[in-house]
Amino acid sequence: MANAATKTATSAPKRKKDTQFRQIMRRLVKSKTAMIGLVALVIIILACVFAPFIAPYDPNYMDYSAMNATPSLAHIMGCDNLGRDIFSRVLYGGRLSLALGFTVAIVGMAFGVFFGSLVGYLGGQVDNITMRICDVWMAIPGTLLSIIISSALGDGFWYTVLALSVSGLPGSVRGTRAMALKEREMEYLEAAKAMNCSKMKIIYKHMMPNTIAPTIVGTTGQIGGTMMTAAGLSYIGLGIQPPTAEWGAMCSSARSYLTSYPHEMIMPGLAILLTVLSINMLGDGLRDAMDPRLKD
Repeated sequence: MANAATKTATSAPKRKKDTQFRQIMRRLVKSKTAMIGLVALVIIILACVFAPFIAPYDPNYMDYSAMNATPSLAHIMGCDNLGRDIFSRVLYGGRLSLALGFTVAIVGMAFGVFFGSLVGYLGGQVDNITMRICDVWMAIPGTLLSIIISSALGDGFWYTVLALSVSGLPGSVRGTRAMALKEREMEYLEAAKAMNCSKMKIIYKHMMPNTIAPTIVGTTGQIGGTMMTAAGLSYIGLGIQPPTAEWGAMCSSARSYLTSYPHEMIMPGLAILLTVLSINMLGDGLRDAMDPRLKD
């Protein structure tokens, strides 16, 4: 009987460890808002990635017989003032708009986690000096700082990334630093100290992995704001400029025709709206899923 019980216990399937990641994903899947945002965002990204196969026309092809054409079967979103198909340009323009948003978010998260963890753990004068620099930095409105940098450097993708990243860095550093201040009092860091781990090893091997997850939630929320700011830069003549297809630049080109041909601005504007909305919905779902106060 004992042997049979032992065999039964041995042959029983092992339950998978219920990790924190699994708990977060389970909560996220249960959120209808987050799932709708995720599905919408995936569709938008795939449509932009496969633009060469989906777009019916070349985004820069000018059909002078279809200048300012309204939506029809031939041009489902109409044409702009130069006869270029708006649907094709929206698909291609999404590549740049999405790339700007995600690149700036990744750069901000990388620098924020790196310097925020360092400053939060070291504390003392390093913390005081860094925070005072961030205070002065954040006293300048982010959009104004982006405009100044973009005006000085000129247009182009990487110059726009730099302008948008610089304006958002102090906020990323401060956010990660706040989490690092909580983490440095945890017992696992005390154990690492007792094992004679160096400060750099404690910061970047033990502390940083625990500050990345909450930072991802904040970064997700910043992507939509970054895309809006990038579109604003293009709208006022900075950032990405025509004839390159980009949603903000398309809105800028269409502003002279807003009263006569409103579809030329509405279509790229809707693309910005839907993308930012889906990102914010996903970000809200991630925030709720990662809240430790929530229970299954």
